[in-house]
Amino acid sequence: MSAGEQRPRGRAEPGPATAPETPGDEPTAAGPGSRVGSLHGPVVASLRRQPPAAWLTGLLATLLYTIFSVTQWNQLVSPSWDLGIFTQLAKAYAAPGAPIVPIKGEDFNLLGDHFHPLLVLLGPAYALAPSGLTLLIVQNVLFGLSVAVVTRAGTRLLSPAAGLCVGIAYALSWGLQSAVAAQFHEIAFAVPLLALSGEAVLRRRVLPAVLWGGLLVFVKEDLGLTVMMLGLVIAWRLRTVAGLWLSVWGALWLIVSVRLVLPALNAAGQYDYSDRIDVGAMITDPAGAVVDLVSGTAKHETLLLLLIAGGFLFLRSSLALVLLPTLLWRFASGQESYWGPEWHYSAVLMPVLFLSLLDAVRSLRGSRRAWSRRVALIGVPAAVAASLVLLPTQKLAPLAEPATYRQSERWDAAHRMMDLIPHEATVESGVVLMAYLVPETRVYWLGNVNPAPDYLIVDADDWSWGPVRPGDAEAHAEQRYPGTDYALVFDEAGYQLVQRQG
Repeated sequence: MSAGEQRPRGRAEPGPATAPETPGDEPTAAGPGSRVGSLHGPVVASLRRQPPAAWLTGLLATLLYTIFSVTQWNQLVSPSWDLGIFTQLAKAYAAPGAPIVPIKGEDFNLLGDHFHPLLVLLGPAYALAPSGLTLLIVQNVLFGLSVAVVTRAGTRLLSPAAGLCVGIAYALSWGLQSAVAAQFHEIAFAVPLLALSGEAVLRRRVLPAVLWGGLLVFVKEDLGLTVMMLGLVIAWRLRTVAGLWLSVWGALWLIVSVRLVLPALNAAGQYDYSDRIDVGAMITDPAGAVVDLVSGTAKHETLLLLLIAGGFLFLRSSLALVLLPTLLWRFASGQESYWGPEWHYSAVLMPVLFLSLLDAVRSLRGSRRAWSRRVALIGVPAAVAASLVLLPTQKLAPLAEPATYRQSERWDAAHRMMDLIPHEATVESGVVLMAYLVPETRVYWLGNVNPAPDYLIVDADDWSWGPVRPGDAEAHAEQRYPGTDYALVFDEAGYQLVQRQG
């Protein structure tokens, strides 16, 4: 039947004979079968449009990060207490319950430290595999997802070859490597969200750009600033009021989290990080504040690495403005650990940086100026070259050394010692063994004021002690907790475990 023809009433359309319909076989527009059918087609079509190379690159990146994490785990490497803290949080959410983290203090609610309600998603993963290593793998999967998204964006905006090259450069970027080595932090969830939102901006898709970006406020309170800038970029680039509403959303949650939620859940009734930036001094001496923002070797190193990794061309993209809030609060802070390229603080910059590079290259390719088109040709190769040149000095470089894959010589002793501690007993420990102890026990950190624990560990190699480590764990425990009596139950390989008596 051609378009515009109408079927005569009361007459059957000529065609092959079909079996008669039986009652109940008639499809209905509102029935569940039609809804599934209507969804099935677009979903399958969307999956078919996915570039396989992008997802393969993301998978390989996840595998690479996980190999590194497993080597850290097997070598008893714990660069900070954060993995132990977040493992306790995941254990609490899996219970389920409030995120009470004794490592930070007795009855300490971690939602009073930083605003990260999205971390409730760790609960189901931890319930399936209760281990600190689970959190490392979750973070690696999230980073790998962002690699797939950035590679996909490059494939669609430039070419399959260019997308693959940018994806590899991004996967090996110094910011992601540093975050993997620093172990789990809440920003693990921010990295793929920024990648998804940024990709949607470049493809001029308003709704996903706003939705993915809007979730960032539930990852960490400072990302409200990033959401504000992202909203302004969306409003400008896509000429939509939705971007302005996203900025309002970011500002709202920044205020609500810092002024209301965090003080309400904090034991001291305050936002613990409000003193990291001296706003009063900045207002009083704005010129000095500007000078301070760009002063310091660590800050220069971070900026130089950003310029090198992005081939300088990323500065041509308006999306690069989304980098500013994170850089500004870090450089304005008096906390020097925020300034440099170490730790996890630069991970949220990486997806924005590389998507901005893609945007800049695409724009230059379409320029009427011949020199601009020539510059576009070197953008992607420069980024790849930079990542490869920097690789030997980065955190994943030890993967090229056979010794990296050897288990710690203290592994067996550490686990035999931990096996002596009963389930749900309280134990005070330094940083290194925290994440390993959390699944079976209630862990306290030795640097806090804690109730007298059932067990106390003195690890001669744990950096938590500083330059002076107790030589006698019994004497140390009894001096630390007057009126208690502790007995030595394990002494091997630099580990001492004492148990409270009575």
